Amino acid sequence: MVCVTASAAASAALLVPLLTGPPAGLGVAADQRLQNVFTAAADEYHVPRSVLMGVSYQQSRWDSHPGAPSVGGGYGPMHLVDARQAQTQIPAQTQTPAQTPAPAAHSGSARPRAVTAGPSASHEANSSGSRSEQPADLRRAARLIGAPEGRLRTDAAANVRGGAALLAATQRQLGKPLSADPADWWEAVARFPGAGDTASAATYANDVFAVIRQGAHRTTDAGQQVTLPASPGVRPHTPGPQGAQRAKEVECPAELSCDWLSAPYVEFDDGYGNHDLADRPRDQKIEYIVIHDTEAKLPSMLQTVQDPTEPSWHYSVRSSDGHITQHVKTKDVAWHSGSQFVNARSIGIEHEGFLRQPGAWYSEQMYQASARLVRYLAKKYGIPLDRQHIFGHDNVPPPTASSIPDMHDDPGPFWDWRHYFDLLGAPLRATAGPDSDMVTVLPDFATHKPLFTGCTKTGVPCAPHGSSAVRLHTEPDENAPLIQDPGRRPDGDASTVDVNDLGSRVSAGQTYAVAGRSGEWTAIWYLGRNAWFRNPQKHPTAVGATGRMVTPKDGLSEIPVYGRALPDEDDYPEGVPKPPDSPLPYSFRAGQRYVTQSRLGGSYIDRSTFGETPDPVVSGQEEYYEIQFGHRLAYVRASDVDVVSARATAGPPSGHAARPPQR
Repeated sequence: MVCVTASAAASAALLVPLLTGPPAGLGVAADQRLQNVFTAAADEYHVPRSVLMGVSYQQSRWDSHPGAPSVGGGYGPMHLVDARQAQTQIPAQTQTPAQTPAPAAHSGSARPRAVTAGPSASHEANSSGSRSEQPADLRRAARLIGAPEGRLRTDAAANVRGGAALLAATQRQLGKPLSADPADWWEAVARFPGAGDTASAATYANDVFAVIRQGAHRTTDAGQQVTLPASPGVRPHTPGPQGAQRAKEVECPAELSCDWLSAPYVEFDDGYGNHDLADRPRDQKIEYIVIHDTEAKLPSMLQTVQDPTEPSWHYSVRSSDGHITQHVKTKDVAWHSGSQFVNARSIGIEHEGFLRQPGAWYSEQMYQASARLVRYLAKKYGIPLDRQHIFGHDNVPPPTASSIPDMHDDPGPFWDWRHYFDLLGAPLRATAGPDSDMVTVLPDFATHKPLFTGCTKTGVPCAPHGSSAVRLHTEPDENAPLIQDPGRRPDGDASTVDVNDLGSRVSAGQTYAVAGRSGEWTAIWYLGRNAWFRNPQKHPTAVGATGRMVTPKDGLSEIPVYGRALPDEDDYPEGVPKPPDSPLPYSFRAGQRYVTQSRLGGSYIDRSTFGETPDPVVSGQEEYYEIQFGHRLAYVRASDVDVVSARATAGPPSGHAARPPQR
């Protein structure tokens, strides 16, 4: 059973920190039409403005996406749902060559097959977290305000009026007055999204009231500056404890709607699948949480995880409402990342969606539920809330040199890492001055819209969209060539601006050592060379950071970089074959520095046989540092490097003369 008071506390923790007003120095917002719309609609339908704005923030963060539905058929700032539109306008995707996975292997390549039918479809419809038949209904809202349905899809003002009318109608149905006190509206708010169980409804309402108490300010996708002032004294009148039954196998926060659909551990003619038994964290520490998107719709995703010949992952998160399904116990090892080493140390979470259609699939409900799950898992297993421990499938280090071209690129440049870490309660922020030795990549997601191609067709520009990604050049010049990744493109082809091309990108929250500065440009050490990105002081794309870096020990001109941290040869017991070291095809030369946030021991698990007990973990004496080496992580032997601390206020000299030779 879920206690509402406990859910409220969790909601408050999840939403820290929200702004209580415009950022310092912003001044008066240039465009407050949407702000005025909320005020007018609240007055017209006698709904407290804070309630209306809080619901809208929870539904869409006040974004409009005019005329474009989410996968759940939701439109506008209130995310009003037209059930007839749900998923009908979201075309099935075909994989580009960059996305095509290698054949399913023991290491795990979590890219489900494009299938749409099967027993999992009925599981989705009947799960404990399925949506009710009466969500924030667009057609009903249109009738209540006497406007054509089409207007509520394209006109933000009509959409907000419709949401206000729905809240007022629900309050009357509950037999309650249209009170001016926000505390009287908890039950109406809980019913707004049409959650299919009381636990989800209570969590939703508590999240809305956490926003109301803390306030929020945001620039929307349409450039509107919207502010909800903080009302810290609002304490809603809630009913008694709310809860929902769930399978005993589920490992999930009490306030989330979660269920269980098992991945099979079975033997067949050509091997076994589709995960490994383990006893984590007793036999192997869980250090990472890997964020994926599925590149498939939910029914396909659930069917794939039930196929023993396919990869597996621990959790699936539904786009339309954030409902979570667990498939593999966290003590066991799922095959999801493309690296057996990372699999053994991680939990994999798949998010329903396509990286080339973020506006339709990366919903606020999904972000909220996923962050709540990650926060729960990180606390349970002592996982640091930073970008070297909570990372995307696109940040997984390739285990060998030959595996680099086959590594995946989800959740892509449109995943909002900054917002995600806000929800985790670990906001990404400056920890040093602008001239520090280290920088954390941190563009403003809403306004940072670099050019990408390939969302609809190869070479065709994608629609402008907020992005976590910052592009890197060989010189401090927008017209200079992009940085190349010789491992990803061993044929020597140039990096591109294609949405799936990671060769010249960094992402929000990643931290790098500064290699030089020139005017508005900053250089970082990246894949063995210095890489430049535009970083104007007024609108920075990276901020100062403190922490530790590693550099080759004196006397070493170059050291190897690895995609996994393996034991030394003498550490393997008899009968366990030692895998090849396979250094990555990059250079880490004297004078270069890379940021590290963890030191770990080498380990290996020989996952080659089916059995009723876990295989033993081979632990090594050699220790490694995990480093942010390129877009992906990597490892260096501790015996090869010295650790240095970043200076908080004094960076390298400015200008080209500060740059070590590029080779």
